[in-house]
Amino acid sequence: MRRRDFLAGLIGAAGVWPVPARTQQIKPVIGFLNGGSMEGYAPLLAAFREGLRQSGYVEGENVVIEYRWAEGRYNLLPDFVADLVKRRVAVIVANTPANLEAKRATDTIPVVFTTGSDPVQIGLVSNLRRPGGNVTGVTQLGHLLAPKRLELAHELFPNATDVAFMINPSDSARGEKSLIDAQAVAKQLGLKLHVLRASNEAEIEVAFSSFSQFGAAALVIGTDALYASKSRLLAELSLRYAVPTIFQYVDFVRAGGLMSYGGNIRESYRWAGIYAGRILKGEKPADLPVQQSTTVELIVNLKTAKILGVIMPQTLLAAPTR
Repeated sequence: MRRRDFLAGLIGAAGVWPVPARTQQIKPVIGFLNGGSMEGYAPLLAAFREGLRQSGYVEGENVVIEYRWAEGRYNLLPDFVADLVKRRVAVIVANTPANLEAKRATDTIPVVFTTGSDPVQIGLVSNLRRPGGNVTGVTQLGHLLAPKRLELAHELFPNATDVAFMINPSDSARGEKSLIDAQAVAKQLGLKLHVLRASNEAEIEVAFSSFSQFGAAALVIGTDALYASKSRLLAELSLRYAVPTIFQYVDFVRAGGLMSYGGNIRESYRWAGIYAGRILKGEKPADLPVQQSTTVELIVNLKTAKILGVIMPQTLLAAPTR
């Protein structure tokens, strides 16, 4: 074939040179598995994305995030995890109890957890400093602070003899453990503990509407993914039914709840994003120590206290964090 004929064939009828297709760069995929709802976790999701950016990853640009929201239906978590494992995501980020399902489902895909529980006690890792295996993450150590919330209720109402405590029966292992701890503290304080169980929005409202039947002075809400995603609902119900309520998360107080006492959960999710990014860059979960919350916040909504007729002790007002 003559050179001119060969070039003409390459150029073709359109009169342009053929351009080889560019090899499209494959973006890593993060599986974001959560027992709550996207709406309820929006501020924490923003913190997670911030952590990813700090590690050099921006959703939609150089990383893809596959979301799975159980919205309190924890029975869906095994199927969600199985789907993420089947898709061979690069890393799974999950809260409790979703992270426990992820750990059971895979020992090869890295798992970054967030939890308010003791990660050693519930079986996520064997050691905080050197987790080993494919799992690491962040804890707010909420299980250590839950008894303190009962003490705060007693400090608010020193003459009270009854206090209510809400747990989610869908997360039976963690819920019952927190209940045992709460009962021990209540006994030390001379309080009778009334247990309210709620695993969805309807049951949560029933719990608040029945609160007055027990003659309890206050309600303490246990640590749970569903409850965390329903902070606004919990605050609204506490006002509607005039229930002095203490929870773990500051979003509850911002939405009108009376008091929160807990670790900085936004910081936890930012660290989860940082760890997910570092793992995408090649670091191993086994070598990343579990991060622990170092900040404990006591937040009081004085407007709500006035509405509920709760007189705040000066000992609480004088200490913004405890």
